[in-house]
Amino acid sequence: MKKPKIAEWTELRGLAFLAIVMQHNIAEYIYRTDIEQPDSVMLTMIYHLTRFGTPTFVFLSGALLFYHHRHAKQNYARFIKKRLGDIYMPFMIWTLIYWLAVRVFTPSFWSSGMPDLGSFVRELFLPQTGYHLWFVLMILQFYILFPLFLTGAHAVRKRLESNPHSRLTSGQRTLAIIIAAAAMYVCLLKWSYYDMSGWTNLLSEPWSSLLEYRSYSWIMYWFYFLLGAVCAWAVENWRGWTTKVLPWTIIVFIMMYIWLGYDVLRGSEDTMNLNISTYLKPSTFIIIMAQMLMFYGLLALLRDKDLGFRRLLDWIGRYSFGGYLVHALVIYSIAYFTRPLHLSGWHLLATVLSFAITVVTALGISWGLSRLPGSRFTVGLSRQRYKAKESNTLSSTQTRVKRQPSHSG
Repeated sequence: MKKPKIAEWTELRGLAFLAIVMQHNIAEYIYRTDIEQPDSVMLTMIYHLTRFGTPTFVFLSGALLFYHHRHAKQNYARFIKKRLGDIYMPFMIWTLIYWLAVRVFTPSFWSSGMPDLGSFVRELFLPQTGYHLWFVLMILQFYILFPLFLTGAHAVRKRLESNPHSRLTSGQRTLAIIIAAAAMYVCLLKWSYYDMSGWTNLLSEPWSSLLEYRSYSWIMYWFYFLLGAVCAWAVENWRGWTTKVLPWTIIVFIMMYIWLGYDVLRGSEDTMNLNISTYLKPSTFIIIMAQMLMFYGLLALLRDKDLGFRRLLDWIGRYSFGGYLVHALVIYSIAYFTRPLHLSGWHLLATVLSFAITVVTALGISWGLSRLPGSRFTVGLSRQRYKAKESNTLSSTQTRVKRQPSHSG
């Protein structure tokens, strides 16, 4: 039987998409030479509200994979073939689009005869023009390795349930494992942020390059994937726990928000250095966890309420993958007109307007492409599947008018 949809996952994906689009719009404006300090500080403050975006996508990928496949017999070849079609084919197509989009506006591209295809091949491994596409390569590693993760998860779960005489409940032991894993992950982030940059000078190839591009590796994000597995295995317990700890996650978020802002201001000079708040830093990990759990708890509290903003987040989350693929191209297009302008004193407003235009345009393109043939290979959505989903959504909406909402998820 088809498993019930977990509504807050799609809504949380919508929030994560909005956060990432805001991050990239901020990066477009905050480093301009004519920016004034008030705008720079305000953009930094907004930036620290968006840190949860990419790790939340990793968390949701883990949750969805374990939720739908934890009890199924895996045909690895068919599983990988489907994921390559859903994820890697759109990545290749959009890598080509970004590679061409940057070069067709360069006169040397037309005068040089044969284009440099070697640079396109490099883009397939180290995306530069489509700077955001690194995430697709990173998340694909989790899909390739998923059968191993699933085997490990089953082994851990069997071990947790095999000792009925333990003084700790299964939930308490699971929490202990999460805390231990979090401590290990913080150590990894500490090494990455403070130590590994010096290691690259001591190592030969290919190890130095692997360290240099370590942010492209699943190893740097495995903890969020683990949390997704825990959430998928006990959705109701996860909902209850995130709502129970909601006051604490709000407090931790506020404290870390103040600290990260101070840390960037202290470490920056004339230009704000947003790299101080990189994902691969222990203090950033704390605010990411606080934000992600806070938003999950809030969405879980509101999941039985038919609110307009929840329907909007659900729609955004549904088309977020295609929107993610195309949004940088929209930012490039806007920047083509804004970079020649003198925007001193207007960078905050320009960023907010650019963000709004990017969101509407990127999601509109994703929605439009999802209704065309071959939509699976452009935005990762099957046209027939989403027609069926929209029909089911309409039916379920009509049903909710007649009876109370279901608590099955």
